[in-house]
Amino acid sequence: MKISIITVFPELYEKFLSTSLIARAIEEKRVAFNIVRLSDMCIAKERIDEPTCGPGVGMIIKPLVLEKAIDTCEQKWGSGFKIFFSPQGKRLDQSVLKNVASTLGVKKTSVSVSDDTKDSVQKNNNANSHVILVCPRYEGIDARLEEHYADLVLSIGDYVLMGGDLPAQVFLESFLRLIPKIVGKQDSVEQDSFSGPFLDYPSYGLPKVWKEKNVPEILLSGDHGKIDTWRKEQACKKTVLKRFDWFAQSKPDNDAIALAKKYIPAHYVVVMHSQIVIKGGRVGESSIASLDIHDIARASATYGIKNYFIVSGLEDQHKILKTFLGFWHSEAGAKYNKSRYDAVALVRPKFSLQEVRDAIKAQENGQEPLIIATSAQQHGNAPVIDYSCQSQVWEKQRPVVFVFGTGQGLSDGVLDQSDFILTPVNGLTNYNHLSVRSAVSIILDRWLGLHPKGVGKNLEK
Repeated sequence: MKISIITVFPELYEKFLSTSLIARAIEEKRVAFNIVRLSDMCIAKERIDEPTCGPGVGMIIKPLVLEKAIDTCEQKWGSGFKIFFSPQGKRLDQSVLKNVASTLGVKKTSVSVSDDTKDSVQKNNNANSHVILVCPRYEGIDARLEEHYADLVLSIGDYVLMGGDLPAQVFLESFLRLIPKIVGKQDSVEQDSFSGPFLDYPSYGLPKVWKEKNVPEILLSGDHGKIDTWRKEQACKKTVLKRFDWFAQSKPDNDAIALAKKYIPAHYVVVMHSQIVIKGGRVGESSIASLDIHDIARASATYGIKNYFIVSGLEDQHKILKTFLGFWHSEAGAKYNKSRYDAVALVRPKFSLQEVRDAIKAQENGQEPLIIATSAQQHGNAPVIDYSCQSQVWEKQRPVVFVFGTGQGLSDGVLDQSDFILTPVNGLTNYNHLSVRSAVSIILDRWLGLHPKGVGKNLEK
């Protein structure tokens, strides 16, 4: 593997490339580096940068200087796959790294090559052994350079650094691990965090007791089968409770999903037709619609909701609901539409939110549920959470209840009983009048849905 680095400050790489595994890889000729200083591409007294066009401050690297630097790299080692670093780039993660490695000809990386990275590499099929890293400084580089040269633009996070050299070093630290024999044991690479649906398991060493904390006994048992099972379970638990976002995007198989569900607390849905705001700002009741029952039941079944409670304080509404459920909970309902029968089996009518809480406590061995209220408005005294706060909620190890309002939303009396209030669902307009069945589906998908990443083609090029 040949790697060229175009930079303003080559000295930043002196210690980096002469330390640890990278130094050994260079010594063993597994990787070679070519550092190009941008100022060396200029004639005497010429600057490498110039002011940006238009109002504003800041300097950018000149097109002709970077063009000459890239030409110098390719004259030395041939056409290269060019990676630029920018806060506006594609977020660097393990799937991006693996696809770059795979398409550049690095063997022993068991990855799919359908990611958009493959498309951008294939347009430059002579780049299999040469990578060119472009490290901007100042305000960056002339936008035309990126448009013309960049095969891939990477960001290491949503923050701004002084230049692209640290991102380049982050990329190298993670990318070079994927080249065989740079890391001593290939198994340690294949079992890394972010290499599958689960993060790495917790590791322990001697002494057996440190600061009154023990090494788990299972690790000292000598039973490799049980240790492997324990490690997988711990990795799964850590991932679910700390980085559910990674699990949701990692395309987990059915076995991984089944294991993950062991560590996700039971979830319930409540739709309030009582204690809601109605026209005129009064607190009152709303009618139960059969379409809502069907659609919310199906959403609940899709996302693994344990029960869907319908709350109404009106006797006549319960009589109608009893007739409706009587059919769908019967053999006739099962014969008519089995999938609908299975979904509606989750429905439980109640007269109040307190009855719901009592029912859940009875089902969950006395555990008090956590109430997450949903509202189209931002109000109430409970802490507001968003759709990435699973860890904050699930670490409490209590059943979780999403409470939805009909009419014009939940009353203050319901909001005041909540442990959390979920941030409103918003789109690109000021229109904010979703039906309750739409809101339930959107929220459950954001909170519990799987969102596989890296399955599409790059549509930009």
